[in-house]
Amino acid sequence: PLTDKIGQLVNDKTLEGIAHVNNESNMREGVRIVVDLKRDAVAQVVINHLYKYTELQTSFGINNVALSKGRPKIMNIRDLIVEFIDFRMDVVIRRSKFELKKAEERAHILEGYLKTIQDEDHLDAAISIIRSSKTPDEAKTRLIEKSVTDNWHLPQGLFNENAIEHYQQSIGLSEKQVQAILELRLQRLTGLEREKIVEEFNELMNTIARLKQLLASEDLRYDLIKTELLEVKAKFGSPRLSEIQYLADEMRIEDLIEKEDVVITISHLGYIKRTSASEYRQQRRGGRGAIGSKTREEDFVEHLFVASTHDYLLFFTELGRCYWLRVYEIPEGEKQSKGRAIQNLIQLPTDDKVRAIISVPNLEDKEAIQDKYIVLCTKKGIIKKTDLEDFSRPRSTGVNAITINEGDQLLEAKLVTPSQEIMMAVKSGRAIRFAEDKVRSTGRGAIGVGGIEVDDATDEVIGMICVNSTDTTRNVLVVSEKGFGKRTAVEEYRMTNRGGKGVKTINVTEKTGALVAILDVSEKEDLIITCKSGITLRTAVASIKEAGRATQGVKLIRLDESDEIAAISKIEEQVDEEAILPEGEESTTDIAADGTDTAASNNDNDIATEETPA
Repeated sequence: PLTDKIGQLVNDKTLEGIAHVNNESNMREGVRIVVDLKRDAVAQVVINHLYKYTELQTSFGINNVALSKGRPKIMNIRDLIVEFIDFRMDVVIRRSKFELKKAEERAHILEGYLKTIQDEDHLDAAISIIRSSKTPDEAKTRLIEKSVTDNWHLPQGLFNENAIEHYQQSIGLSEKQVQAILELRLQRLTGLEREKIVEEFNELMNTIARLKQLLASEDLRYDLIKTELLEVKAKFGSPRLSEIQYLADEMRIEDLIEKEDVVITISHLGYIKRTSASEYRQQRRGGRGAIGSKTREEDFVEHLFVASTHDYLLFFTELGRCYWLRVYEIPEGEKQSKGRAIQNLIQLPTDDKVRAIISVPNLEDKEAIQDKYIVLCTKKGIIKKTDLEDFSRPRSTGVNAITINEGDQLLEAKLVTPSQEIMMAVKSGRAIRFAEDKVRSTGRGAIGVGGIEVDDATDEVIGMICVNSTDTTRNVLVVSEKGFGKRTAVEEYRMTNRGGKGVKTINVTEKTGALVAILDVSEKEDLIITCKSGITLRTAVASIKEAGRATQGVKLIRLDESDEIAAISKIEEQVDEEAILPEGEESTTDIAADGTDTAASNNDNDIATEETPA
């Protein structure tokens, strides 16, 4: 039974999210199987798994061979419908020709009757000839001669237009008409019978005209076929008991995967994993964070970002290559797990490594990717813009995204739309803002143009963002390697041409360390900060104070003296701040959302008020 199969799959861990299965089928209600789901299960995902792994959905193969014009042919549904319509068309034509022939034969006989009995002189002459003839053949011959000689024709005023049109030129009697007259019973000569003959003749004339029009017009024949089919449906039709749906083969793998936001991390040594965003609970600014990924001593989280399980990921490497992967193809792991080597998922050479990742909801929707561009920048300040459509056809071997100059490396990749602005920041604490259209769109193999000028060999670009100055809800967030950060309004960064030095974005000191990150954020978002030691902190953007460009900001996370910021990413604001720590983690590891470490908070506020002029 189906319930036993479902139970077995649940025990084998093939089906997840099912708590209990109960068979409530009976003679009165019919088949009824109740599947109780676990609290966190997604109903549609469970249904899709049931369709795939059980007989809840079954496909039947059909060898759909039929005769077409006398030859066997494999047909699809459309072919069958076309053949049936052609068959019905042939039936209508042959039936109409048959009915027309019969109607014309009968009308010919009635015409002879009417020429003879509707005129008293003709009737008297016919009776006289019949009585005086010795044989039937003699009577036939004399009647034909008499009708032609005397111009016997249909009388006027008794017939419709069709009768007059078809028979007004008809003179005399034919041999078949004379034979019918000889066989005519005397009772048909009464007045009532004569009226019936006239009525039948007029009806036949209308039928003949209709059938001739039908045979002359294909549109009329199609209308007749449709009318007849609707009559059959009305008489014999019944409600459909089955449901027409997509074929099982058309079920995509993402239909079996819950759509949710996940946090994706890539370590310095190239280990990648995805973790449910719910595992990262929010803490207050200045907290110590929670234990994140378990990495080797020389490894740390280098990239951290949020995407949906159904998104496409574009990986851009130091050497300027691009690779593709679906988010659900990334192995799922707990927050503390190491992950899997990225070389197991994409064909990444050993001398190359991932430097930037872009998440795109759908690469197959041409309208969705139209007028969107990918902007790439390098550590030496080179910037390049290419149409997103150029990256919409994934290849397992990857493609070249940008030509990198010797001694340079790809650093960042962003999606940009027309009318947006681009900001680039360097390690020494400067940032530049210029319009997106200052960078001309080029092909994948191009080198790019200058975006920002770096100070010296020790300076380099640390990040790039795309902003919209008309959106006043978003700010520019900058973070230093020692955990200091601040929010600043976009308008404080004046618009310039690309290639300049830019303006100061943070006051870099020995206490703050060099600039390591720049993001565009809103107060309705959270930040996930990861340190090289593996510690991870989730904090609200709203808790970070706005400050001028030339300040050093506030402390976002308390770091050990030897620790530094490794990666920072933004995520939608967490509504429920009372999240439960992962199993086995000590509660002293983090500070709660309403934390009690007031000393740290007070110290941070003191730092926030330190504003050093540019």
